[in-house]
Amino acid sequence: MTETGYQSRPRKPAAPGRPVIDPAAWRAEDFREAPPWVLRLNDDQAADILAAVAKVEALGLDLTEIRREDFDLGPAGDVLAGIFRELTEGVGVVQLRGLPVDRLDRRQAAIAFIGIGTHFGRLSSQNAEGHMLGHVKDLGKDYADPMARGYQTAAAMGFHTDPCDFVALMCLKAARSGGESRMVSSPALYNEMMSRRPDLAEELTKDFYFTRHGEIPPGEDPFYKMPVMAFVDGYFSARGASAHVRKAQGLPGVPPFTQAQKDAIDMFQALADELAVDIPFEEGDFQILCNHVMLHSRRAFDDWEDQAEKRHLMRLWIQNPSVRPIPALVREGFKGIEVAGFTPTAPLEAEIEAA
Repeated sequence: MTETGYQSRPRKPAAPGRPVIDPAAWRAEDFREAPPWVLRLNDDQAADILAAVAKVEALGLDLTEIRREDFDLGPAGDVLAGIFRELTEGVGVVQLRGLPVDRLDRRQAAIAFIGIGTHFGRLSSQNAEGHMLGHVKDLGKDYADPMARGYQTAAAMGFHTDPCDFVALMCLKAARSGGESRMVSSPALYNEMMSRRPDLAEELTKDFYFTRHGEIPPGEDPFYKMPVMAFVDGYFSARGASAHVRKAQGLPGVPPFTQAQKDAIDMFQALADELAVDIPFEEGDFQILCNHVMLHSRRAFDDWEDQAEKRHLMRLWIQNPSVRPIPALVREGFKGIEVAGFTPTAPLEAEIEAA
């Protein structure tokens, strides 16, 4: 690992109403020459990953049964330890290149991805079907549909976070064009909003309503409430203010936006677009980000006609309470999507999910 954010940038206790000083409060111009989030595996490290996959295969484990102790990476484990520090003490996102997915079948690729993911925390369910392994692939759905997920479409997505500490993606196939991952530092966004409209920055520290997209745990409402930006024990954290918030409008029990809320959301999205960096996906990329300091989205993409070549990313939601202090209500929501009849599964292909 070269010198990166966690080694070179300061953090001071964060509090509402003043700029956040944090290694994760970066802007694109800070890293014009060498983005610290792009790392590459060497041949020995890739070989360690292939060896770990072979060991798990020999154990005959179901994909949902893989634990960290099953996926011993040897020296390559030091790479993941460095990535963890970058996520928790540095810039908040890493793009690891060079995973040898071209030498793995689909199940072996899933073993590699899940095995690596277990080194960052506990995996959780991503939908009502109990998928511990998710798939980002265009299934022809309409992003305007309140029940549709952006990952089932080819549309551009608004800047958001997922209900977990880390979200990880692994690229099996890249799009014909477009589909770049977009990142923006949420503490940098807060700082910029504070400099222009501190009243709207304050508005985002109050509760907003978020839709559950119809995936409702027993006894819960079709929505949940939390602030978009928060301060706990001297640490800043943020959630997204995009489709999850807008699609909650009209749900029973959700009041309409106030004008201040509308203005705050509009400015949030405008600044996110202004401050974002684009990170193209290459086949074999492993991307992982900290949801508390990083907002992410995606550009629209044009896909291949051949089904076997279509853009396809695997996804993990990873829980790890040690990352940084966050509001209790946010932490309570980080259970994954567990509805009645929940059974953990790890499908090897994207599926049309039940409404």
